[in-house]
Amino acid sequence: MLKKARAKIGKNEARGTRDISQAVLDSSHQIWLAGLGAFERAQQGGIKVFETLVKQGKVLEHKTKRAAAETAAAARGAATAKAKEMQQMAGGTWDKLEQVFEDRVARALSKLGVYTQNDVQKLADRVDALAAAVNELLKATGGKAKPAARAGKTARKKPRTARD
Repeated sequence: MLKKARAKIGKNEARGTRDISQAVLDSSHQIWLAGLGAFERAQQGGIKVFETLVKQGKVLEHKTKRAAAETAAAARGAATAKAKEMQQMAGGTWDKLEQVFEDRVARALSKLGVYTQNDVQKLADRVDALAAAVNELLKATGGKAKPAARAGKTARKKPRTARD
């Protein structure tokens, strides 16, 4: 009986081992088929995924270009404002430098006794006023008035030489 029980257990074990082996083979085959199905689906969906990625890339590229353009415009505006500010500062500096130069030249000419254009104009005005007063006096006393000559406009005669 023991032999019969052992034989029966042995047959069941052999059958159980075969069943397990078959189950593993079936499972492996199903995994293989699932992998093939996934590969096929990836190939079919790959084109769709690629097209979707291209669309998303276009949108992202547009956003990036717009952001870059806005940043460039802001930088350009800031640079222009700074350039204007610097130009105004430089202009003011040049004006001050020019004024200092003019003042120093005027002082140097004054020390040398050179008359300025302003001084010459004042003298010319005084000469004109004096000539008008002299003419009035001559008219009042009955003499003949001569037209007043402006300073600097009178014709100068050459001195005579032995050759003349």
